[in-house]
Amino acid sequence: MTSDFARPDPTDEVVDLCRDLLRIDTTNTGDNDTSAGERLAAEYVAEKLAEVGVESVIHESAPGRANLVARIPGTDPGRGALLVHGHLDVVPADADEWSVHPFSGELRDGYLWGRGAIDMKDFDAMVLAVVRHWQRTEVRPPRDIVLAYTADEEAGSDYGAHFLVERHRGLLDGCTEAIGEVGGFSYSVNDSQRLYLIETAEKGIDWLRLHAKGRPGHGSMIHDDNAVTALAEAVARVGRHRFPVVVTDTVRAFLEEVSDLLGIELDPEDPETAIAKLGPIANIIGATIRNTANPTRLAAGYKDNVIPGRATATIDCRSLPGQSELLERQLRELVGPDIVIEYLQRQPALETTFDGDLVDAMSAALRAEDPGARPVPYMLSGGTDAKAFSQLGIRCFGFAPLRLPADLNFSALFHGIDERVPVDGLQFGVRVLDRFLRTC
Repeated sequence: MTSDFARPDPTDEVVDLCRDLLRIDTTNTGDNDTSAGERLAAEYVAEKLAEVGVESVIHESAPGRANLVARIPGTDPGRGALLVHGHLDVVPADADEWSVHPFSGELRDGYLWGRGAIDMKDFDAMVLAVVRHWQRTEVRPPRDIVLAYTADEEAGSDYGAHFLVERHRGLLDGCTEAIGEVGGFSYSVNDSQRLYLIETAEKGIDWLRLHAKGRPGHGSMIHDDNAVTALAEAVARVGRHRFPVVVTDTVRAFLEEVSDLLGIELDPEDPETAIAKLGPIANIIGATIRNTANPTRLAAGYKDNVIPGRATATIDCRSLPGQSELLERQLRELVGPDIVIEYLQRQPALETTFDGDLVDAMSAALRAEDPGARPVPYMLSGGTDAKAFSQLGIRCFGFAPLRLPADLNFSALFHGIDERVPVDGLQFGVRVLDRFLRTC
């Protein structure tokens, strides 16, 4: 057994673990031929677990698309297991746009910089640091902890969490609850009080492609059947449209908590006025009161002077719980009858209640490390691997705790340039997770 003197402090080790992970380029382009690094990252995690005696398995869904699972036995095998999941892939980054190289893992100004610093190699490293500390100090959690480090979350999870659920669900046997990304982060109300947003809901993923057909022809001619024109008009209508406001139970609970704490008058018929006063998190919350549809890609033609017969556009749609079919009808009305809609991804929204022993344990761990903490439920405007794991009846939450500087625009860092995580926030997360996982 390692002596007390030689044991690394997990709050120090997490910085090195996160830095190492950031230096592994795990860019997910959405194309197997050009995505990279997930196998290398999974092997790194496996090595760090093996160093402290934790066995893991790696399953590839396609060459290089690696998923790692390990189980930490608890003291009460009769209890349902807790799934702790994090993805290893990241979205692409253009080094020319960044202040530092996106895969440098540079430590600067109290932050650790790199693509994936908050989405979500910070949490991957926190969990790894806690487990390694437990193994060195012979700590056993009260219930089995199943670790899942997945591929492909950034492109819909087909090669990651969905692959595990469909092909290796035995590795997840007994899991009744789960925690994952984008929850447990702080929003400063004032110097002494912080909201900690725990994700209890997330919008559905409705990625689709619009197809327009027309008559090919010469670019110099008058042409009334132009596929590009038809598509552009449809895309413009979708991109400019604002869907009706719908306040779900989760969003209502969040707004009531925030309004009470900030002294903001909440008009149920006009939640946007209250949301506008929330500063940096207004973008996330504002996207959870309606369905959204944002054009992201266009493709048409093969020569400058040839009118093409086909044109396509990709639309990133996110639906509120129970509204995917309504959103499809709304989109059909917007694009018109001559545009074909093809779904690329269609995964349901999730919503659970903000109660129970697990929520109590999250809240207690946050308050123990930050007496000014006020945990609140919220809905994530995006999606996570929880969509796959929930198919097994697992109750999913977003809880990757971070205490953030009051002036940091956290939401802008997701998929943005100069992504970074505060080192003290990372260390705070380790302490909270350690407390939470020992008591949950």
